[in-house]
Amino acid sequence: MADLLSNLQSSLRWIDLLDVGIVAFIVYRILLLIRGTRAMQMLTGLGILGIGFFISSTFELFTFHWLLSYFFDYLILIVIVLFQDDLRRALTHVGKNPFFAGASAEEEREMVDEIARAATRLAKERLGALIVIERETGLKNFIDTGSKLDSKVKAELIYSIFIQSSPIHDGAVIITNGRLAAAGCFLPLSKDPNIDKRFGTRHRAALGLTEDSDAIVVLVSEEAGEAHLVKNGRLTTNLTEQELRQSLGALLDLPRGQVNLPRRLRGWLQAGKEK
Repeated sequence: MADLLSNLQSSLRWIDLLDVGIVAFIVYRILLLIRGTRAMQMLTGLGILGIGFFISSTFELFTFHWLLSYFFDYLILIVIVLFQDDLRRALTHVGKNPFFAGASAEEEREMVDEIARAATRLAKERLGALIVIERETGLKNFIDTGSKLDSKVKAELIYSIFIQSSPIHDGAVIITNGRLAAAGCFLPLSKDPNIDKRFGTRHRAALGLTEDSDAIVVLVSEEAGEAHLVKNGRLTTNLTEQELRQSLGALLDLPRGQVNLPRRLRGWLQAGKEK
């Protein structure tokens, strides 16, 4: 035993430990990324086929083994096709801007107040809206689909965008670095087959964007007359102006953001951070 440990110590280099640590970290981040998604189910299916391949080889099940061998010959192409959405999302996360410089805390607090006021008024008047707050993941592709504004975030301006007579009401406004970058923007729809059938296009767009980015979306449902908050493909419903203000403050790490938040919102915020 002593000889084995001695040989292991003599042959083990620090670079080997670094190599193993990097691989372990990558695998851990991948598992976190696909946890609770369809990718995890597909990965489980591939694992079952891998076990079947081993069993067929051990017990000489020639036909079954031939089929699985043919399948695994094209494994790389199969993985790319099956996990194309998840691979795109993973690359987006890797490519987040580490030098992201947003608005100051004071500007963000003012922005949150204006968004909360606008969303509450829109909900009372049953006017649908999508208000997107960009974080580290860039949303330029979606900003380019709308009308450029580059204006200060004001409740009155947001309200005027989403009234029925506005030519750009049927889309999303995107806020970048504390400013309204564009309105009338088109967002990707969620591809989750298990999404609630009651959700319309606006809900699916909010979920779809937050599934592929770290953006926060304030969703106002014209059918229910309620303000919702969406992050990481998770939705919490029927928020008051105060709850919306506090929840946004917590998500943006503003001081006193989570003070006196209801338990349901604390749980939702915590689940969103873990994801």
